[in-house]
Amino acid sequence: MTNLPSLPRQIALDLGHTPKPSLSNFISTGNENLSSILKSLEESWQQTENSTDPLRVDMRMIHAWGISGSGRTHILQAMYLKGVELGIEAFILNQDSSADDWRMAGKTIEENPKSPAILCVDDIDHLDEFSQGALFRLHNLIKESSKQSLVTTSLLPPANLQLREDLRTRLAWGLVFQMHALSDAEKLQALQQAALARGLNLSNEVAPWLLRHFHRDMPSLMSLLEALDAYSLETKRAITLPLVKEMLAQKN
Repeated sequence: MTNLPSLPRQIALDLGHTPKPSLSNFISTGNENLSSILKSLEESWQQTENSTDPLRVDMRMIHAWGISGSGRTHILQAMYLKGVELGIEAFILNQDSSADDWRMAGKTIEENPKSPAILCVDDIDHLDEFSQGALFRLHNLIKESSKQSLVTTSLLPPANLQLREDLRTRLAWGLVFQMHALSDAEKLQALQQAALARGLNLSNEVAPWLLRHFHRDMPSLMSLLEALDAYSLETKRAITLPLVKEMLAQKN
């Protein structure tokens, strides 16, 4: 019998499905209060069409800080994508955003103070002087609005950030949460949930082996899961420990 040729790698990668960040696939252990507030904000967007009530104060200004791998970027992307899905004016910015990106967000928020909007700003500790000034202005605009929210993240708590003083002070006006990284047991749970979301079945020994022998932060583990998904499709084999070792050996 003639063996069928393997799928080209680029085709296999196209077939992979990466679940979009959402609050439903965010492992909230240790971050339950933050997750609850963000879910309440999402719910308010779904009820806002015929409502003239202002947004609750605790949903207006939210800052989350924590170590790399604690889920900071995940929650921002989740809120941004949910806003887009529901037709809310939504922006996600960081140190790589252009001056035009900041200006566009400012213009939209300033011109629609009574319309729901969400501004997500990641890694504010890396913002340059222009971006800090733009964020300061946006913070003031959102504070004076009735249905707009600002969610920011950083590595350190606001009091320890090397930012312009007026911006650093304002970040403490709203709710401030420390985000906690997952324990090993929680990382195993997250890997299994991500695999199920892709329609994958990991053999029992795969996830524990990855935690012992691979980078332990969740972005790296999720990237590896994506690569395993593609490699499994390419080789038409289940994701077992021998397959994992084979793929890593080839990449190395």
